Amino acid sequence: MIGLLLAGTPVALAGAPSGPSSDTEERLLARIQKETDPVKKSKCITRLARIKLQQAIEAYEHGNIQQGVQFAQVYLGRVKDSWQLLKNCGRNAARDVRGFRELDIELREDARLIDDLKRRVSYFDRGPIEQTGKELEVVHAEVMQALFPAARALEATKPAGKTD
Repeated sequence: MIGLLLAGTPVALAGAPSGPSSDTEERLLARIQKETDPVKKSKCITRLARIKLQQAIEAYEHGNIQQGVQFAQVYLGRVKDSWQLLKNCGRNAARDVRGFRELDIELREDARLIDDLKRRVSYFDRGPIEQTGKELEVVHAEVMQALFPAARALEATKPAGKTD
């Protein structure tokens, strides 16, 4: 009996949505307009960005390359907006990770989605996807630098040419 239940678990989880069902584009836009807390607002913007990334992936899968490129650009703009909001909120990310850690996690997940998409798309259509991935890496590196400023200081003190 337990074996049957465990065997059915992956099937049940496969159909589960990755985020709350109330995260429609319209609801998120309304929440962003109302929200005053930068951390909560950033999370909403990041969720909206994920919706745009999913739309880009769907467009590419259906052969709508131009539409996919447009959605990817909107996605990247939202990610940058979310990061800018957190960066400008005046908090030290290394001491108070709220929002920063969540953005880090989302960016890593999004990078995996973009890499996966890149592998499924024709070589000739990969340019915009690769550019989106590169720009995402830059934003993620900035988030990581904010979260772990000491890591950058340690790299600067290492002698040139030495690796651990």
